[in-house]
Amino acid sequence: MSFPALDLDLDGIRGRVTPNFGLDAVTWFRVGGPAQALFQPADADDLALFLQRLPESVPVLVIGVGSNLLVRDGGIEGVVIRLSAKGFGAATRLPGDRIRVGAALPDKRVAAFALEQGLSGFAFYHGIPGGIGGALRMNAGANGGETRERLVEVTAIDRSGRRVTLSNAEMGFTYRHTAAPDDLIFVDAVYQGEPADPATIRAAMDEVEAHRERAQPIREKTGGSTFKNPPGHSAWKLVDAAGCRGLMIGGAQVSEMHCNFLINTGSATAHDLELLGETVRARVLATSGIRLDWEIKRLGIPLPGETVEPFLGA
Repeated sequence: MSFPALDLDLDGIRGRVTPNFGLDAVTWFRVGGPAQALFQPADADDLALFLQRLPESVPVLVIGVGSNLLVRDGGIEGVVIRLSAKGFGAATRLPGDRIRVGAALPDKRVAAFALEQGLSGFAFYHGIPGGIGGALRMNAGANGGETRERLVEVTAIDRSGRRVTLSNAEMGFTYRHTAAPDDLIFVDAVYQGEPADPATIRAAMDEVEAHRERAQPIREKTGGSTFKNPPGHSAWKLVDAAGCRGLMIGGAQVSEMHCNFLINTGSATAHDLELLGETVRARVLATSGIRLDWEIKRLGIPLPGETVEPFLGA
């Protein structure tokens, strides 16, 4: 499937626009249709100018490193923006034991930079396979730590190209969610660290990494944790109790190692993965009465005849 070319005003734009870019190349599941146009801005000023020029009628969607993302097989209409490490991947030390990091910087690299600076509080990022932009959007957390516990403020650019700054309180963080407007594109963030002995920080990071190695299928084509933990429950336990460990649909499988992970075994389509996820949700609802919510972001349009109903229409 391909989309018609967009009529874009690119005068003075320094970034790269690629029509009908196959998003399967940049998602960790390695599935999904094309973006009508993929824009990779050179820097924040370039992004602001592009958005100022872009007609309001053209949809805009931002993706990060593609780790917590399922793009449907029909692709994504409009412009998909992907921030580059070159333009949005810097990390700098600030006064007062703070650090400023670009939104394209991988979470794991933030933990490493904090270690280099002798600042604790970021070891949990060592175990999250994503980037800071996504971490801000979903209050990413692991191993007892969350983004909101360290964030000071965020710089973002809105749909009109205006630069805005949001405090921690204005982000409205809750579990795996922020109340920040959907049209904001995060470009960098300031975090608060705490001075600590590097050996202590390194030990905490090693513990996080060891846990991931033992418990998660990190060498598979997966999107990370599939479902949010319901209050008072662990999603993986509910999935296991519903008899879904190892369940397969097409080339998609519920991980045998950790049942809150879906895996592309090699031939899966986005439809296979979404259908498997909704099958799991339906079985958990039937066996426990609990409605699991997706943690993975599902984006785009399905191919004709491949729409998947939530809970399979239950």
